[in-house]
Amino acid sequence: MWHYAWTSKGGIHLGNRGVGISGDSLYFETPDCNLVALNLADGTKRWSQSICDLDQMYYASMAPLVVKNHVITGVSGDDLDRPGFLEAHDPETGALQWRWSVVPKPGEPGSETWPNADAMAHGGGMTWISPTYDPELNLLYIGTGNPQPVIAGTGREGANLYTESIVALHADTGKMAWYFQPSPHDTHDWDAIQTPVLFDGEMEGKPRKLLAQASRNGWFFVLDRETGKNYVSSEFVKTNWTKGLDTKGQPIPNPAKEPQIPGVLVTPDSSGGVNWAPSTFSPKTGLFYINATRSFSMFYIYDDSHKPEGWGGHGIGVWSEAMLQAVDYRTGKIKWSHKWQTPGGESGLLSTAGNLVFAGDPNNNLVALDATTGNPLWHVNLGTGMSNGPITYELDGHQYLLVGAGDKLFAFVMN
Repeated sequence: MWHYAWTSKGGIHLGNRGVGISGDSLYFETPDCNLVALNLADGTKRWSQSICDLDQMYYASMAPLVVKNHVITGVSGDDLDRPGFLEAHDPETGALQWRWSVVPKPGEPGSETWPNADAMAHGGGMTWISPTYDPELNLLYIGTGNPQPVIAGTGREGANLYTESIVALHADTGKMAWYFQPSPHDTHDWDAIQTPVLFDGEMEGKPRKLLAQASRNGWFFVLDRETGKNYVSSEFVKTNWTKGLDTKGQPIPNPAKEPQIPGVLVTPDSSGGVNWAPSTFSPKTGLFYINATRSFSMFYIYDDSHKPEGWGGHGIGVWSEAMLQAVDYRTGKIKWSHKWQTPGGESGLLSTAGNLVFAGDPNNNLVALDATTGNPLWHVNLGTGMSNGPITYELDGHQYLLVGAGDKLFAFVMN
Protein backbone atom coordinates (compact mmCIF):
# COMPACT_ATOMS: atom_id res chain seq x y z
CA MET A 1 0.00 0.00 0.00
CA TRP A 2 2.90 2.34 0.76
CA HIS A 3 6.61 2.33 1.54
CA TYR A 4 8.74 4.67 3.63
CA ALA A 5 12.54 4.58 4.01
CA TRP A 6 14.55 6.53 6.58
CA THR A 7 18.02 7.65 5.49
CA SER A 8 20.28 6.72 8.40
CA LYS A 9 23.27 8.78 9.46
CA GLY A 10 24.93 5.85 11.26
CA GLY A 11 24.41 3.91 14.43
CA ILE A 12 24.42 0.18 15.05
CA HIS A 13 21.94 -1.42 12.65
CA LEU A 14 21.27 -4.45 14.81
CA GLY A 15 17.59 -4.53 13.90
CA ASN A 16 14.21 -2.96 14.62
CA ARG A 17 11.76 -4.54 17.03
CA GLY A 18 8.56 -2.99 15.71
CA VAL A 19 6.25 0.01 15.61
CA GLY A 20 3.63 1.69 17.77
CA ILE A 21 0.28 2.90 16.44
CA SER A 22 -2.22 5.37 17.87
CA GLY A 23 -5.11 6.93 15.94
CA ASP A 24 -3.89 7.72 12.44
CA SER A 25 -0.18 7.82 13.33
CA LEU A 26 2.55 5.20 13.28
CA TYR A 27 5.73 5.59 15.37
CA PHE A 28 9.11 3.86 15.05
CA GLU A 29 12.70 4.32 16.19
CA THR A 30 15.69 4.51 13.86
CA PRO A 31 19.20 3.12 14.48
CA ASP A 32 20.60 6.68 14.36
CA CYS A 33 18.60 7.77 17.41
CA ASN A 34 15.37 9.26 16.05
CA LEU A 35 11.67 8.79 16.79
CA VAL A 36 9.67 9.12 13.56
CA ALA A 37 5.91 9.66 13.14
CA LEU A 38 4.21 8.70 9.89
CA ASN A 39 0.69 9.13 8.54
CA LEU A 40 -0.79 5.65 8.88
CA ALA A 41 -2.86 5.97 5.70
CA ASP A 42 -0.19 6.95 3.18
CA GLY A 43 3.21 6.70 4.93
CA THR A 44 4.11 10.38 4.69
CA LYS A 45 6.34 11.71 7.47
CA ARG A 46 4.70 13.94 10.06
CA TRP A 47 7.74 14.67 12.21
CA SER A 48 10.98 13.23 13.58
CA GLN A 49 12.63 13.87 16.93
CA SER A 50 16.07 12.98 18.26
CA ILE A 51 15.84 10.61 21.25
CA CYS A 52 19.52 9.79 21.93
CA ASP A 53 23.04 10.95 21.08
CA LEU A 54 24.63 9.06 18.21
CA ASP A 55 28.03 10.56 19.07
CA GLN A 56 27.88 8.83 22.46
CA MET A 57 27.37 5.47 20.71
CA TYR A 58 23.70 5.07 21.56
CA TYR A 59 21.37 3.55 18.99
CA ALA A 60 17.63 2.77 18.98
CA SER A 61 15.78 -0.47 18.25
CA MET A 62 12.78 -0.61 20.61
CA ALA A 63 9.17 -0.68 19.42
CA PRO A 64 7.60 2.52 20.84
CA LEU A 65 4.64 2.04 23.17
CA VAL A 66 1.77 4.55 22.99
CA VAL A 67 0.12 5.14 26.39
CA LYS A 68 -2.59 7.81 26.62
CA ASN A 69 -0.89 10.97 25.31
CA HIS A 70 2.65 9.58 25.64
CA VAL A 71 4.91 7.78 23.16
CA ILE A 72 7.33 5.73 25.28
CA THR A 73 10.81 5.21 23.80
CA GLY A 74 13.93 3.38 24.95
CA VAL A 75 17.55 3.17 23.87
CA SER A 76 20.23 0.61 23.07
CA GLY A 77 24.01 0.64 23.32
CA ASP A 78 24.58 -1.66 26.25
CA ASP A 79 28.16 -2.59 25.36
CA LEU A 80 29.42 0.96 25.16
CA ASP A 81 29.66 2.31 28.72
CA ARG A 82 26.72 4.71 28.63
CA PRO A 83 23.74 4.94 31.06
CA GLY A 84 20.32 3.87 29.79
CA PHE A 85 17.04 5.78 30.03
CA LEU A 86 13.36 5.71 29.13
CA GLU A 87 11.49 8.71 27.69
CA ALA A 88 7.95 9.89 26.99
CA HIS A 89 7.24 12.10 23.97
CA ASP A 90 4.23 14.09 22.80
CA PRO A 91 2.46 12.06 20.06
CA GLU A 92 1.55 15.22 18.10
CA THR A 93 4.95 16.96 18.10
CA GLY A 94 7.57 14.56 19.46
CA ALA A 95 8.45 16.99 22.27
CA LEU A 96 10.04 15.42 25.35
CA GLN A 97 7.62 15.03 28.28
CA TRP A 98 9.76 13.17 30.82
CA ARG A 99 12.91 11.06 31.11
CA TRP A 100 13.68 8.32 33.63
CA SER A 101 17.35 7.39 34.03
CA VAL A 102 18.08 3.75 34.78
CA VAL A 103 21.26 4.64 36.68
CA PRO A 104 20.70 7.24 39.43
CA LYS A 105 22.72 10.42 39.80
CA PRO A 106 24.98 10.88 42.86
CA GLY A 107 22.87 11.43 45.99
CA GLU A 108 19.69 9.95 44.47
CA PRO A 109 18.09 6.76 45.83
CA GLY A 110 20.01 3.78 44.46
CA SER A 111 23.29 5.67 44.07
CA GLU A 112 24.57 3.94 47.22
CA THR A 113 24.71 0.69 45.18
CA TRP A 114 27.50 2.14 43.02
CA PRO A 115 31.06 2.84 44.23
CA ASN A 116 31.38 6.35 42.76
CA ALA A 117 30.01 8.93 40.31
CA ASP A 118 32.29 7.79 37.50
CA ALA A 119 30.91 4.25 37.63
CA MET A 120 27.35 5.64 37.51
CA ALA A 121 28.16 7.85 34.51
CA HIS A 122 29.11 4.73 32.54
CA GLY A 123 26.60 2.41 34.17
CA GLY A 124 24.63 0.82 31.30
CA GLY A 125 21.13 -0.55 31.86
CA MET A 126 19.66 -0.12 28.39
CA THR A 127 15.92 -0.14 27.67
CA TRP A 128 15.58 -2.01 24.38
CA ILE A 129 12.29 -3.89 24.90
CA SER A 130 8.88 -2.20 25.00
CA PRO A 131 7.40 -1.75 28.50
CA THR A 132 4.13 -3.31 29.60
CA TYR A 133 1.25 -1.03 30.68
CA ASP A 134 -1.52 -1.43 33.26
CA PRO A 135 -4.27 1.11 32.40
CA GLU A 136 -6.08 0.62 35.72
CA LEU A 137 -3.02 1.41 37.84
CA ASN A 138 -1.54 3.74 35.16
CA LEU A 139 1.83 2.08 35.67
CA LEU A 140 4.50 1.15 33.14
CA TYR A 141 6.63 -1.95 33.80
CA ILE A 142 10.07 -2.11 32.21
CA GLY A 143 12.87 -4.66 32.45
CA THR A 144 16.31 -3.03 32.28
CA GLY A 145 19.57 -4.20 30.75
CA ASN A 146 22.96 -5.16 32.12
CA PRO A 147 25.41 -2.85 33.90
CA GLN A 148 28.74 -1.76 32.43
CA PRO A 149 31.40 -3.01 31.99
CA VAL A 150 29.53 -6.15 30.94
CA ILE A 151 31.73 -8.95 32.31
CA ALA A 152 34.45 -7.26 34.40
CA GLY A 153 32.67 -5.86 37.45
CA THR A 154 35.61 -4.86 39.63
CA GLY A 155 35.08 -1.15 39.00
CA ARG A 156 31.38 -1.19 39.96
CA GLU A 157 31.09 -3.00 43.27
CA GLY A 158 27.54 -3.12 44.61
CA ALA A 159 24.10 -4.12 43.32
CA ASN A 160 24.24 -1.48 40.51
CA LEU A 161 20.64 -0.25 40.67
CA TYR A 162 18.51 0.07 38.63
CA THR A 163 20.21 -2.12 36.04
CA GLU A 164 19.00 -5.73 35.77
CA SER A 165 15.71 -4.71 37.39
CA ILE A 166 11.96 -4.85 36.89
CA VAL A 167 10.78 -1.27 37.49
CA ALA A 168 7.28 0.20 37.81
CA LEU A 169 6.95 3.84 36.65
CA HIS A 170 4.02 6.26 36.83
CA ALA A 171 3.06 6.71 33.18
CA ASP A 172 2.32 10.46 33.37
CA THR A 173 5.49 11.50 35.22
CA GLY A 174 8.11 8.77 34.85
CA LYS A 175 8.52 8.63 38.64
CA MET A 176 9.42 5.22 40.02
CA ALA A 177 6.77 3.39 42.06
CA TRP A 178 8.83 0.30 42.96
CA TYR A 179 11.59 -1.98 41.72
CA PHE A 180 12.74 -5.60 42.01
CA GLN A 181 16.22 -6.73 40.92
CA PRO A 182 16.49 -10.24 39.39
CA SER A 183 20.30 -10.02 38.97
CA PRO A 184 22.13 -7.78 41.46
CA HIS A 185 25.65 -6.87 40.28
CA ASP A 186 25.35 -8.90 37.09
CA THR A 187 28.64 -9.95 35.45
CA HIS A 188 27.25 -12.42 32.88
CA ASP A 189 25.29 -10.20 30.44
CA TRP A 190 21.88 -11.35 31.73
CA ASP A 191 19.72 -8.37 30.73
CA ALA A 192 16.46 -8.42 32.73
CA ILE A 193 14.60 -6.95 29.76
CA GLN A 194 12.25 -9.92 29.32
CA THR A 195 8.61 -8.89 28.89
CA PRO A 196 6.77 -8.43 32.22
CA VAL A 197 3.47 -10.32 31.83
CA LEU A 198 0.45 -8.97 33.76
CA PHE A 199 -2.46 -11.07 35.02
CA ASP A 200 -4.84 -11.39 37.95
CA GLY A 201 -4.56 -14.45 40.18
CA GLU A 202 -4.67 -15.78 43.71
CA MET A 203 -1.76 -15.57 46.14
CA GLU A 204 -1.80 -16.22 49.89
CA GLY A 205 -5.51 -16.95 49.69
CA LYS A 206 -6.48 -13.59 48.19
CA PRO A 207 -7.01 -12.23 44.66
CA ARG A 208 -3.97 -10.23 43.55
CA LYS A 209 -2.83 -8.07 40.64
CA LEU A 210 0.28 -9.92 39.54
CA LEU A 211 3.31 -9.54 37.30
CA ALA A 212 5.48 -12.45 36.19
CA GLN A 213 8.81 -12.56 34.41
CA ALA A 214 10.99 -15.42 33.23
CA SER A 215 14.35 -13.71 33.49
CA ARG A 216 17.41 -14.32 31.37
CA ASN A 217 19.36 -15.50 34.43
CA GLY A 218 17.27 -18.70 34.60
CA TRP A 219 14.88 -17.59 37.37
CA PHE A 220 11.11 -17.10 37.35
CA PHE A 221 9.52 -14.37 39.47
CA VAL A 222 5.95 -13.47 40.43
CA LEU A 223 5.43 -10.02 41.95
CA ASP A 224 2.52 -7.91 43.16
CA ARG A 225 2.26 -5.33 40.39
CA GLU A 226 0.84 -2.71 42.76
CA THR A 227 3.61 -2.89 45.35
CA GLY A 228 6.47 -4.97 43.90
CA LYS A 229 6.16 -7.57 46.70
CA ASN A 230 7.71 -10.89 45.73
CA TYR A 231 5.57 -14.02 45.94
CA VAL A 232 7.57 -16.55 43.91
CA SER A 233 11.25 -16.91 43.03
CA SER A 234 12.17 -20.23 41.41
CA GLU A 235 14.45 -21.69 38.75
CA PHE A 236 12.84 -22.55 35.42
CA VAL A 237 16.15 -24.10 34.34
CA LYS A 238 18.80 -25.36 36.72
CA THR A 239 21.43 -22.68 37.49
CA ASN A 240 24.66 -22.62 39.51
CA TRP A 241 25.42 -18.93 40.04
CA THR A 242 23.51 -18.12 43.25
CA LYS A 243 23.96 -18.67 46.98
CA GLY A 244 20.21 -18.46 47.61
CA LEU A 245 17.67 -15.65 47.96
CA ASP A 246 17.62 -12.49 50.05
CA THR A 247 14.64 -11.29 52.09
CA LYS A 248 13.13 -9.62 49.01
CA GLY A 249 13.25 -12.87 47.00
CA GLN A 250 16.17 -11.60 44.90
CA PRO A 251 18.96 -14.08 44.01
CA ILE A 252 22.27 -13.62 45.84
CA PRO A 253 25.21 -13.97 43.42
CA ASN A 254 27.90 -16.48 44.33
CA PRO A 255 31.33 -14.75 44.14
CA ALA A 256 32.89 -18.07 43.12
CA LYS A 257 30.96 -17.85 39.82
CA GLU A 258 32.25 -14.38 38.92
CA PRO A 259 34.24 -14.44 35.64
CA GLN A 260 37.91 -15.20 36.23
CA ILE A 261 41.20 -15.05 34.31
CA PRO A 262 41.51 -18.88 34.25
CA GLY A 263 37.76 -19.17 33.55
CA VAL A 264 34.79 -20.49 35.51
CA LEU A 265 31.92 -22.76 34.43
CA VAL A 266 28.52 -21.04 34.77
CA THR A 267 24.97 -21.93 33.81
CA PRO A 268 23.21 -20.35 32.01
CA ASP A 269 25.49 -18.79 29.38
CA SER A 270 25.22 -15.11 28.40
CA SER A 271 22.27 -15.79 26.08
CA GLY A 272 20.42 -16.88 29.17
CA GLY A 273 17.72 -19.32 30.16
CA VAL A 274 15.46 -17.25 27.92
CA ASN A 275 16.20 -14.24 25.76
CA TRP A 276 14.12 -11.28 24.57
CA ALA A 277 11.31 -13.15 22.75
CA PRO A 278 8.13 -13.02 24.88
CA SER A 279 6.83 -15.77 27.15
CA THR A 280 3.10 -16.21 27.73
CA PHE A 281 0.58 -16.92 30.51
CA SER A 282 -2.72 -18.80 30.22
CA PRO A 283 -5.39 -17.88 32.79
CA LYS A 284 -7.18 -21.06 31.74
CA THR A 285 -4.41 -23.39 32.92
CA GLY A 286 -2.68 -21.11 35.44
CA LEU A 287 0.59 -21.90 33.70
CA PHE A 288 3.36 -19.60 32.51
CA TYR A 289 5.11 -20.85 29.36
CA ILE A 290 8.79 -20.27 28.63
CA ASN A 291 10.77 -21.19 25.50
CA ALA A 292 13.82 -22.00 27.59
CA THR A 293 17.45 -23.03 27.20
CA ARG A 294 19.76 -24.72 29.67
CA SER A 295 23.34 -23.91 28.77
CA PHE A 296 26.88 -23.82 30.16
CA SER A 297 29.64 -21.36 29.39
CA MET A 298 33.19 -20.65 30.51
CA PHE A 299 33.39 -17.02 31.63
CA TYR A 300 36.81 -15.35 31.37
CA ILE A 301 38.25 -12.00 32.47
CA TYR A 302 40.81 -10.48 30.12
CA ASP A 303 40.92 -6.95 31.57
CA ASP A 304 41.77 -7.12 35.27
CA SER A 305 42.63 -3.42 35.63
CA HIS A 306 40.96 -1.27 38.29
CA LYS A 307 38.85 0.39 35.59
CA PRO A 308 37.96 -2.04 32.79
CA GLU A 309 35.77 -0.79 29.93
CA GLY A 310 33.41 -2.29 27.36
CA TRP A 311 33.19 -5.99 28.13
CA GLY A 312 36.46 -6.68 29.96
CA GLY A 313 35.84 -10.41 29.52
CA HIS A 314 33.99 -13.00 27.53
CA GLY A 315 31.86 -16.13 27.79
CA ILE A 316 32.45 -19.19 25.60
CA GLY A 317 29.52 -21.59 25.33
CA VAL A 318 30.24 -25.28 25.79
CA TRP A 319 26.83 -27.08 25.89
CA SER A 320 23.10 -26.36 25.69
CA GLU A 321 19.66 -27.92 25.34
CA ALA A 322 16.29 -26.30 24.58
CA MET A 323 12.83 -26.98 25.94
CA LEU A 324 9.38 -25.48 26.41
CA GLN A 325 8.66 -25.15 30.14
CA ALA A 326 5.22 -24.80 31.73
CA VAL A 327 5.45 -23.26 35.21
CA ASP A 328 2.68 -23.10 37.84
CA TYR A 329 2.58 -19.40 38.76
CA ARG A 330 1.43 -20.13 42.34
CA THR A 331 4.40 -22.33 43.25
CA GLY A 332 7.06 -21.81 40.59
CA LYS A 333 7.11 -25.59 40.01
CA ILE A 334 7.47 -26.96 36.48
CA LYS A 335 4.19 -28.65 35.53
CA TRP A 336 5.49 -30.09 32.27
CA SER A 337 8.52 -29.81 30.02
CA HIS A 338 8.74 -30.50 26.30
CA LYS A 339 12.33 -30.90 25.09
CA TRP A 340 13.15 -29.79 21.56
CA GLN A 341 15.25 -32.14 19.43
CA THR A 342 18.17 -29.71 19.09
CA PRO A 343 19.43 -26.63 20.97
CA GLY A 344 18.91 -23.06 19.78
CA GLY A 345 15.89 -21.22 18.45
CA GLU A 346 14.09 -19.00 20.95
CA SER A 347 10.84 -17.82 19.40
CA GLY A 348 8.13 -15.90 21.18
CA LEU A 349 5.08 -17.78 22.47
CA LEU A 350 1.30 -17.42 22.28
CA SER A 351 -1.29 -19.14 24.49
CA THR A 352 -4.99 -19.10 23.57
CA ALA A 353 -8.41 -19.67 25.11
CA GLY A 354 -8.62 -22.80 22.93
CA ASN A 355 -6.08 -24.40 25.32
CA LEU A 356 -3.20 -24.16 22.85
CA VAL A 357 0.36 -22.92 23.04
CA PHE A 358 2.16 -21.91 19.83
CA ALA A 359 5.95 -21.94 19.68
CA GLY A 360 8.81 -22.03 17.24
CA ASP A 361 11.28 -24.89 17.69
CA PRO A 362 15.03 -24.86 16.84
CA ASN A 363 14.38 -26.71 13.55
CA ASN A 364 12.26 -23.99 11.89
CA ASN A 365 8.90 -25.52 12.84
CA LEU A 366 5.80 -23.74 14.09
CA VAL A 367 4.43 -26.13 16.73
CA ALA A 368 1.00 -26.25 18.40
CA LEU A 369 0.89 -27.96 21.79
CA ASP A 370 -1.83 -28.82 24.28
CA ALA A 371 -1.51 -26.11 26.95
CA THR A 372 -2.50 -28.45 29.80
CA THR A 373 -0.33 -31.47 28.99
CA GLY A 374 2.38 -30.20 26.62
CA ASN A 375 1.54 -32.84 24.02
CA PRO A 376 2.38 -31.67 20.46
CA LEU A 377 -0.74 -31.51 18.27
CA TRP A 378 0.59 -30.39 14.89
CA HIS A 379 3.53 -28.60 13.29
CA VAL A 380 4.56 -27.03 10.02
CA ASN A 381 8.05 -26.21 8.76
CA LEU A 382 8.49 -22.51 7.88
CA GLY A 383 11.87 -22.86 6.17
CA THR A 384 13.61 -20.62 8.69
CA GLY A 385 13.30 -19.89 12.39
CA MET A 386 10.35 -17.99 13.81
CA SER A 387 11.34 -14.40 14.54
CA ASN A 388 8.38 -13.05 16.49
CA GLY A 389 5.80 -13.83 19.10
CA PRO A 390 2.77 -15.19 17.16
CA ILE A 391 -0.47 -13.21 17.22
CA THR A 392 -4.06 -14.23 16.59
CA TYR A 393 -6.98 -12.15 15.30
CA GLU A 394 -10.47 -12.55 13.86
CA LEU A 395 -11.47 -11.28 10.40
CA ASP A 396 -14.70 -11.99 8.50
CA GLY A 397 -15.66 -14.77 10.90
CA HIS A 398 -12.32 -16.58 10.72
CA GLN A 399 -9.63 -16.79 13.38
CA TYR A 400 -6.12 -16.32 12.00
CA LEU A 401 -2.72 -17.18 13.43
CA LEU A 402 0.05 -14.92 12.14
CA VAL A 403 3.75 -15.73 12.53
CA GLY A 404 6.95 -14.22 11.16
CA ALA A 405 9.92 -16.27 9.97
CA GLY A 406 12.93 -14.64 8.33
CA ASP A 407 11.59 -12.07 5.85
CA LYS A 408 8.16 -13.72 5.49
CA LEU A 409 4.78 -13.66 7.22
CA PHE A 410 2.62 -16.78 7.40
CA ALA A 411 -1.12 -16.68 8.15
CA PHE A 412 -3.03 -19.82 9.17
CA VAL A 413 -6.81 -20.17 9.53
CA MET A 414 -7.82 -21.90 12.76
CA ASN A 415 -10.51 -24.57 12.37
